[in-house]
Amino acid sequence: MSGTASDTPPSIPALLAATAARHGDHAAVVDGNRTLTYAELVAESRRFGAALVAAGIGSGDRVAIWSPNSVEWIVAVLGLFQAGAVLVPINTRFKGTEAAVLLGRSHARALITVTDFLDTDYVALLEAAGAELPDLTLTVIAQGPAPQGAVAWDTLLAGVTDEALAEVDRRTAGLGPDDPSDILFTSGTTGVPKGVVMTHGRTLGVATDWVAMTGLTADDRYLMVNPYFHMFGLKAGILASVAAGATMYPEPVFDVDRALARVGAEAITVLPGAPTIYQAVLDHPDRGQHDLSTLRVAVTGAADIPVELIRRVFDELPFSVVVTGYGLTEAGTASATVPGDDAETVATTVGRPRPGFEVRILDGDTEVPAGEPGEIVLRGPTVMLGYLDDPEATAATLSADGWLRTGDLGVVDERGNLRIVGRSKDMFIVGGFNAYPAEIENLLLGHPDIAQAAVIGIPDERLGEVGMAFLVPRVGATLDPDAVIAWAREHMANYKAPRAVEVVSELPVNATGKVVKDELRARVAGRG
Repeated sequence: MSGTASDTPPSIPALLAATAARHGDHAAVVDGNRTLTYAELVAESRRFGAALVAAGIGSGDRVAIWSPNSVEWIVAVLGLFQAGAVLVPINTRFKGTEAAVLLGRSHARALITVTDFLDTDYVALLEAAGAELPDLTLTVIAQGPAPQGAVAWDTLLAGVTDEALAEVDRRTAGLGPDDPSDILFTSGTTGVPKGVVMTHGRTLGVATDWVAMTGLTADDRYLMVNPYFHMFGLKAGILASVAAGATMYPEPVFDVDRALARVGAEAITVLPGAPTIYQAVLDHPDRGQHDLSTLRVAVTGAADIPVELIRRVFDELPFSVVVTGYGLTEAGTASATVPGDDAETVATTVGRPRPGFEVRILDGDTEVPAGEPGEIVLRGPTVMLGYLDDPEATAATLSADGWLRTGDLGVVDERGNLRIVGRSKDMFIVGGFNAYPAEIENLLLGHPDIAQAAVIGIPDERLGEVGMAFLVPRVGATLDPDAVIAWAREHMANYKAPRAVEVVSELPVNATGKVVKDELRARVAGRG
């Protein structure tokens, strides 16, 4: 299975400049009562990049953003790219300990964050974690009060000099497709976060292919509920919109009432997201009171999708383009259905390889016949450069000739469409977020009374799957399941926190001492 490659600009700033040259007066971002045209977006992001330069950020330095979707996020990311820096986005659901791991692993020099999102002060969370972050020399507060040691957004911008602006222009001109652009962290089955290093060329390949896949244009108005810290929100969101000249409407959190109202008020045309978003729209009792007639593009993925849900999207919503795709942080969108595919194809497959991608189904190192399951192995123009500072993990996942082992199981059907039949053995997906048991187990072992932990995914009607933890208490200690769940919600992102806990005297293990999770799954399934 393979396609053909497409051209991409040399860098993200070059793409932004080209779009501004064509659509300078066109609205780029609408956030509350603030609107920026593409010409203004270029100017503001250039100024932000110069502020970073004036504050000591060098070419290739890592700059983290830990903040909800907003116009500041967009200005900051496009500005740090113009400064020649490398983006490290952080999940807004993370607690301080989790964020500190990413900041430390990436050696981030700067952090752009907020102190007033949903009653959460991210700087306070980080301080409470008590982690040593010697590389972090600059903390910028995009929204909310700036605590001691941090710099307010406007104060940072006040430090811009002509020399810094000239340096930004010099760095921008020198960027090429092989320069690193972003490091998105994905927690693998080892439980240790791995930083996926991407280049400007690879990242732009993801963005421009998404434009081709959906037919996104400058006339589109894109309601952005996918978080910017995720590949979907960043590359199929911000950067795809910049590539097309579309107008971005950031949403800090998904609220179905607000989303429906905004679709009608702003004549929104593009609304991608996890299947749960479309379910919420379809099931809303007041849906008929909102004008949704402008909706044109729906893109989903990241979870098993009921065929009936997609049929309802086709039948009850006005979308003319409904597609689903298979994407990985390590590779971008590798395959997708195409406009015109029927509801069953969209719901049960992830379509065919995107241009430039080849997909093979292997049993070990042997390719299996069509119709038989095996590991999905792929190669294409947007596959990662490698894992940050981890040559062993890179070599185990990415071959010398560019084939990426995904760890996912798939089947190619008689029509050439790829169907996902399983995931990396233990991973489960909670409302569109990948949850890795090994990482959650490591976090649970931080509880003073837990000696051993094993986590599996169990079915959940609303979220698809949630975590269940089997815990062995330390000698002399007792564990209360409800108290453990409450503790977990304080110490890890909500989607990682187990929803069910069972205290056991021992875990089932095999001859090598490895926990037999199939036995735990069977135990739960047997309870029906």
